[in-house]
Amino acid sequence: MAEKKWPYFTEEHEIFRQQVRSFCEEQLAPHADEWEKAGNFPRWVFEKMGELGFLGITYPEKYGGTGADFWTKVVFAEELPRCQSSGVLLSVLVQTDMCTPAIVAFGNEEQKEEILRPAIQGKKIGAICVTEPNAGSDVASIRTTAKKDGDYYIINGSKTFITNGSKADWLTMAVKTDPSKGYSGISLILFPTDTPGFTVTRKLDKLGHRGTDTCELSFEDCKVHKRYLLGEEGKGFYYIMHGFQYERLVGAIAGISALHLMLQDTLNYCKERTAFGTKICAFQANAHKIADLATEIEAAQALVYHCCDMVNRGLNAIKEVSMCKLKVGELGVTAARQCLQLHGGYGYIEEYRICRAYRDVMLGTIGGGSSEIMREIIARTMGLYS
Repeated sequence: MAEKKWPYFTEEHEIFRQQVRSFCEEQLAPHADEWEKAGNFPRWVFEKMGELGFLGITYPEKYGGTGADFWTKVVFAEELPRCQSSGVLLSVLVQTDMCTPAIVAFGNEEQKEEILRPAIQGKKIGAICVTEPNAGSDVASIRTTAKKDGDYYIINGSKTFITNGSKADWLTMAVKTDPSKGYSGISLILFPTDTPGFTVTRKLDKLGHRGTDTCELSFEDCKVHKRYLLGEEGKGFYYIMHGFQYERLVGAIAGISALHLMLQDTLNYCKERTAFGTKICAFQANAHKIADLATEIEAAQALVYHCCDMVNRGLNAIKEVSMCKLKVGELGVTAARQCLQLHGGYGYIEEYRICRAYRDVMLGTIGGGSSEIMREIIARTMGLYS
């Protein structure tokens, strides 16, 4: 892991690391199996994280955040996988790095007091609400509309694959305020989920990340006051793209940390398991496979930290962030396949963590921008289509 060999972390960072690690291992991990089976987890997780200051690490103290530096956020994302539930991890990152950053960047004082402050406290849960049944990476194709009616917007449409959808108190939602303008017709609305006409249509039964809810949502003549418009009308696509880069980086930070844990679990198993009178880690084929995995994970870790350093220094890192997401996502699939194979038949059994990890890693190549989209972004930044 990061401590001891990387120059980015101070003693204060490592103290914070131990605090997050202890919380995840002692208060969350013991419930992971229960929450995976239930398909959701209780609100007290957010409330406790809010009390500990985990939900507003880099946000201004004025709104209840701790005002810490970017590397403190990196530490938090690195330690979250120790909760042993990718679903919980994803839900928390939605709260901290997907639905609230736009409020910090573009929201007004009233919105920050009404929504951001209780979100940082863990008293209100949010969701990022962009994807629709016919619009994933192609954000411009969303069909959910928000038509002006005096001081209100009338919202109609549907959303899908929404993490936290059934427990969210508000949604940071992309809508078409002017369907004739394409990208320029998209706006963001801070949608209160107690609005009449809003329905959680169904909870989706997923391959992985089963410890949290992922939902389809419906909006039928939902009347929302114009004060919930986030930023300027017609600037929503820009706000979304601004958030995507940070979301992808934080996902890569947590993802590579999870791969370190996966490899360590596998290494521990291989050092204990014997076959033909020999520890299976001592068979050259297995030893070389583990060595290759360790090398790939270490290289990916260096790429992630390089990208974090660029972002921390305010540099343009669109290409590097896309590389991080692509590399960590694809490596996750490869590493999980190899680690499961090293577990043999036990890798196929739910009581071993590799079984859950094998299912969970697939989202890394799909969610938040697929591997194909990442390759497209990288190619365009390299001028390959000019």
